[in-house]
Amino acid sequence: MTNARNKNRITLILIAGAFVVPLALAFLFNAEGWRPAQTRNHGSLIEPARDIASVPVSLADGPGFAWKIPSWPWTLVLLPGPGCADACRVRIDELLRMHITLGRNAERVRMLYLGPAPDADWRAARKTLLVGDTGDAAFDALRPSAPDTLALALVDPNGLLMMQYKPGYVASDVREDIVRVLH
Repeated sequence: MTNARNKNRITLILIAGAFVVPLALAFLFNAEGWRPAQTRNHGSLIEPARDIASVPVSLADGPGFAWKIPSWPWTLVLLPGPGCADACRVRIDELLRMHITLGRNAERVRMLYLGPAPDADWRAARKTLLVGDTGDAAFDALRPSAPDTLALALVDPNGLLMMQYKPGYVASDVREDIVRVLH
């Protein structure tokens, strides 16, 4: 009888240890400031995340832009460098195609271009792209300085600026990060 009881206690202690030991190690590593050398995301995390929910954006084709709306979408902000010309527009079209590949999750991601408004014909051919501008300096540090380039920023549904992608990003890597945050 006591042998069975001891066996049950040891089993219970091993099960509890399987949960407690990793948790204790995680707290210890966090307290020591240890961070993994490499993360799975391709963009650069913005730490701490910045609240941009109050940053005003006026859209070229409609009313003002709200960062927080009931459908809780993520926002991929497209930030052109000076003079968004051919190369920049090719990158935008690449992102719009990437957006389509999200399938049913595409409605959970908005694409917002923040810069000088392209001509109306170009915008009309890209209906899913929201085109706007802001007088606020919230994105100035993320905007590229090289002409005809494009940088990106990812904003969560609460209006927190979470991640940035510098010019030269790979659209499939951006898609991979977006799929990861949507699930």
